[in-house]
Amino acid sequence: MSLLDLDTDQRAEFAARIRKDYEELQARNLKLDLTRGKPSSEQLDIGNPLLSLPGEGNFRDKDGADVRNYGNLKGIRDIREIWSDLLGVEYEEVAAGDASSLNIMFDLIAFAHSFGTQDSERPWSEEEQVKWICPVPGYDRHFAITEKFGYEMLTVPWLEDGPDMDAIREAVKDPQVKGMWVVPTFANPSGHVVSRDVARQLAEMETAAPDFRIIWDNAYAVHTLTDEFPEVIDVVALAREAGNPNRFLHMSSTSKITFAGSGVSFFNSSTDNINWLLGTQGTRGIGPNKVNQLRHALYFGDAEGVRAIMRKHASLLAPKFSRVLEILEKNLGEYDVARWTEPKGGYFISMDVLDGTASRVVELAKNAGIALTEAGSSFPLHDDPNDRNIRLAPSMPSVEDLEVAMEGVTTCVLLAAAEKLGA
Repeated sequence: MSLLDLDTDQRAEFAARIRKDYEELQARNLKLDLTRGKPSSEQLDIGNPLLSLPGEGNFRDKDGADVRNYGNLKGIRDIREIWSDLLGVEYEEVAAGDASSLNIMFDLIAFAHSFGTQDSERPWSEEEQVKWICPVPGYDRHFAITEKFGYEMLTVPWLEDGPDMDAIREAVKDPQVKGMWVVPTFANPSGHVVSRDVARQLAEMETAAPDFRIIWDNAYAVHTLTDEFPEVIDVVALAREAGNPNRFLHMSSTSKITFAGSGVSFFNSSTDNINWLLGTQGTRGIGPNKVNQLRHALYFGDAEGVRAIMRKHASLLAPKFSRVLEILEKNLGEYDVARWTEPKGGYFISMDVLDGTASRVVELAKNAGIALTEAGSSFPLHDDPNDRNIRLAPSMPSVEDLEVAMEGVTTCVLLAAAEKLGA
């Protein structure tokens, strides 16, 4: 029964019923939060053995160096070997840093902005205007970085196998277009996965800017919701083979594997790019937290150890995602006023509601005690031109709270749609 096909009287009857449901929802005085993709307490508990590592007297890495001291900008061999094996990339093309990959991404753009890359004619700050390609819907914290530097953000749509290559090839004809964001595996928020063919096209395409860079933020590379782990494409190798060795800046981290903010970040790129990054990082610091890197290496053991831990995460996350999808289908499936992705991994579900109603859905939910990410957050400058996209984050609440929240969200979607249709 598509809501769009109902006659005036049927819509009025439907709207009256949904308004009554919404009033009952408000009367429950809920206080639920679906705003950000934070790990739950149960997920964080998986990493508790880290708190006793590396242990007193255990402070030497594989190379015999004392991790308590200064030095080794590239990070210790122990953790770099595990991560290069996990991602299937060259060991020498991986550096390990601190905290999360966002730190590295900010540094990459800040350094290019201030000093230029090794392929730049001048610092990006001296360009008339820097433009950046932003696949949408996308990650709000990515867009916040390029917004901070005043870059013009050019949106291109996500397709099933990656960002729209026709739109990208057209955009990179402009020498002011210096780069693009990509979350290649279980993209935030859609859950899409970039295909090998699209990755190859990105590696091979001609760009007017010789210093064009793709920030390949593989934050969810091993964050499966099933028993299957996705292919990790060695884009650095693809670009090298295509004659564009410095194109990809590949990021990964342990942020949602162990402890948020207390993890290890990884940078996979050409040796030239790694030397360029570390050359400036070495001015602002004297090396990463190698004690934490050793702690993580001991905790994981090897690449299969990481996968074993990710299976534990999946066992906690998969039921939550399944329940959200069940409620969306049960409550909205027949009405033709919303569609949503069904990701196989990652931390989010992307939902498109009736055009012009996303902001109203968020407002209705807020007034009913359910916090959703601000409408438009998945677009640069929070500007969703169709006001349709909402990012759902199922990870943090319990299954019971999640069920209550999603029953409420779907009520808000239907009420906003009824209002939009004049019922």
